[in-house]
Amino acid sequence: MGWTKNREKLHEAAISTIRAISKNKKISSNTGLSQRPPTSNHIVVPAVPRSVKNIYEWRGESDFQAFWFLFHKNTKDFPLTLPAKMIFNELEIARVELLGCSEYLGSEKNIAEYSNSRSNNLEDEKSLNFISYGANLWLKELAGFNLNSNSKNILSKFRKKFKINESLEIIRKNLIKNLHNQDAFEKNVINFLKKIDLVKDEVDENDEIDSEDAPGSTDDIQNSNEQSNDFSAEDQELNLKDFKDDIDVDIQESIEKTDDISIDEEIESLIYPQNEFKTKHKADYSIYTSNYDEIIDAKDLVTHEESLRLRNQLDNLIKPHISTIGKLANRLQRLLLAKQNTSWNFNLEEGILDNARLHRVIANPSYPLSFKEETENQFKDTVVTLLIDNSGSMRGRSISLAAICADIIGSTLERCQIKTEILGFTTKHWKGGDSKKLWMINGSRANPGRLNDIRHIIYKSADNSWRRSRRYFGAMLREGLLKENVDGEALAWSHERILKRPEERKILIVISDGAPVDDSTLSSNRDDYLDNHLRQIILQIEKDSPIELQAIGIGHDVTKYYKNALTINRAEELGEVLLDELTKLFKD
Repeated sequence: MGWTKNREKLHEAAISTIRAISKNKKISSNTGLSQRPPTSNHIVVPAVPRSVKNIYEWRGESDFQAFWFLFHKNTKDFPLTLPAKMIFNELEIARVELLGCSEYLGSEKNIAEYSNSRSNNLEDEKSLNFISYGANLWLKELAGFNLNSNSKNILSKFRKKFKINESLEIIRKNLIKNLHNQDAFEKNVINFLKKIDLVKDEVDENDEIDSEDAPGSTDDIQNSNEQSNDFSAEDQELNLKDFKDDIDVDIQESIEKTDDISIDEEIESLIYPQNEFKTKHKADYSIYTSNYDEIIDAKDLVTHEESLRLRNQLDNLIKPHISTIGKLANRLQRLLLAKQNTSWNFNLEEGILDNARLHRVIANPSYPLSFKEETENQFKDTVVTLLIDNSGSMRGRSISLAAICADIIGSTLERCQIKTEILGFTTKHWKGGDSKKLWMINGSRANPGRLNDIRHIIYKSADNSWRRSRRYFGAMLREGLLKENVDGEALAWSHERILKRPEERKILIVISDGAPVDDSTLSSNRDDYLDNHLRQIILQIEKDSPIELQAIGIGHDVTKYYKNALTINRAEELGEVLLDELTKLFKD
């Protein structure tokens, strides 16, 4: 029981330790599924395990997050394919872990336990997670890490997959030599990726790294590589203690995680997109020009004072329903957290005494005591995207309902450690903008295709917290924002965004009041031009995409478009209908 009581204190201590080691007191945190690497200035610390035997791997995860903010500095992204990016990230993670172990010797056991535990949980040998983790273990092996049988198996598969030879082993030694110099390390990683045919020769590292500002100049890196090439296979094994050099300290920006995708499929093409499925516009749909389209953050649509005023307006709309919504949100939260955290193993020889089975001992004293242990369930890492129609027909009650939806979903799901993205779509002008003007200048040919400037809005990205983004949800209520709506393109855009997310389960919820409408497009093409395109995109997603598509009609039935849809007519039913639907989704 003492252990159970101390779990909360241990969790708080871990967060404090991370901030102390990273020398960054401003790091925000929450409890949930860990992220490797962490996102921008934010950590997710897993719940303290319910068994003491798992404490070292839990500490290993906490130690890593501290080391990441201490030793990793953000650099420009290289133009890498998904397999290359994941191996690149795993090698950088290994670099950070090795540096941390060399500076904080007590963490070596923790990091080793976490590494082996992660190996134990990787079973699909064809998944990209499995293969890319081999790169992490490949570097740790040379640094003297003690690998378990599962780790050795992953490493063996990695060597076989990429035909690791003597020349690549030389690169590995170069990587170890440059643990303290991230720029030089990254250059050697790119060289490694080229050697295993995951990066084309056209990639120029110097385009991505400013050599004048880098800790080591281009000349220094070249010299270190030349010296490293003199190593022979008989050189003595390198150990963590060999690498106590001066360390550059900086704070990382986000590098996206990625999901379990077959590496064989990705390596064959070596190009984006990150998923084999991609929404495609049919031949009978065209865009006259996309030069005037825009994707914009909500914070760029309003001034600071305007954002506060509109947020206050939205809060006043939510107030009458806050009691009902709060109760329903707590119900959903209990469901989700239960699915994530709670299950019991019974009839154990040690653990917590199982009171429910004491009657057997009383009836028969020779019967052994029965113990139980609470374990953590495997819960599918999930992301939810909310796509909101910001058209003129949504003005008034409808957009208010949609904004309340965004606020409820964003706050509730974040409390349950579920990533949430909130997007909007409209056009920049009524009845055509610069696109239509260009069309008229060029002779106004018949059937020009989509003929307005679309505006896609990011109210909250999946990696931003609800607390930081909520101020801008009120921008939906801004006068003059709501114009026309090209639903098909907006749905394809939001689908491509969520498809690139690393989470295992992906849910896309569309909030709309009916059919797509854009006067300039419909007056120059067939009357059903936008309608047919929306149906085509929906059919592609529902038939072939791994994304779960759900629609909410605001005052209108949208089942004629979406297979899975419900309708909300009154604010009074908003909370119950919305959260009941979410509950159904997460019960699956």
